[in-house]
Amino acid sequence: MLQNITIGQYFPGKSLIHKIDPRMKIVLILLLMASVFVCTSYPAIVLSLAMTVAVVILSRINLKVILKGMKPILFIVLITALLNLFYSAGEPLWQFWVFKISLEGIHSAVFMALRVVLLVVIGLMLTYTTTPTALTDAIEALLKPLHVLFKLDIHSLAMTMTIALRFIPTLIEEVDKIMSAQKSRGADMESGNLIKRVKAIVPVLIPLFVSAFRRANELAYAMECRCYRGGEGRTKMKVMHLAARDYLSLAAVLVYITALILIRIFVPSVL
Repeated sequence: MLQNITIGQYFPGKSLIHKIDPRMKIVLILLLMASVFVCTSYPAIVLSLAMTVAVVILSRINLKVILKGMKPILFIVLITALLNLFYSAGEPLWQFWVFKISLEGIHSAVFMALRVVLLVVIGLMLTYTTTPTALTDAIEALLKPLHVLFKLDIHSLAMTMTIALRFIPTLIEEVDKIMSAQKSRGADMESGNLIKRVKAIVPVLIPLFVSAFRRANELAYAMECRCYRGGEGRTKMKVMHLAARDYLSLAAVLVYITALILIRIFVPSVL
């Protein structure tokens, strides 16, 4: 399971999605994620699915990598679908005790499951195609109005968010190593009831916290040795510029959202 978690990883490439300006990419990703909630009919959800597939194809990320990243959330998708299937209002088609299946429940289960999947895939496209450095610069640029209005330290906030995201794969790898070491010493982490499994995780958590604090301390020393003093007066090695492809990408997403709004207006909702 741990090897299937790919959030926070970056996969180098030269695709159109990789080349889009990081600031514009964040805006487009947020628009695409918000558009998922506009879908209340099957034509709309099919259009949203087609748009997501198009983004995946343009990113040139291996489909196996995306499916691998989807495995950890399959349980969440299943639970979401079942809850909406059995506990939605409507005339029951089948009922047993407190469980009932209605036509509205089927529609709700399908839509909620697809929404979760689409949201995760769209979110993965951001980290898969953007380097941590570019992501930090983009977040800092987009949050700059908060610095002007409220005097917030946007650079530190962006740096913290990106470092946290970047270290997810590192901590997952560390957990895997600790669990392998514990298993080699005879620890049983896969059998027994839920309580026994939770107790078996305790010997993993303590070394993990020690390792995490050690890595944070090493990172702080490394930044201090390089005379890092925050964002004041710092220049960028790579200055971000919006290109024609960025504006064309924005136009395409706006046309897509307009189509979704028109479908919502003229096509009856099933939710």
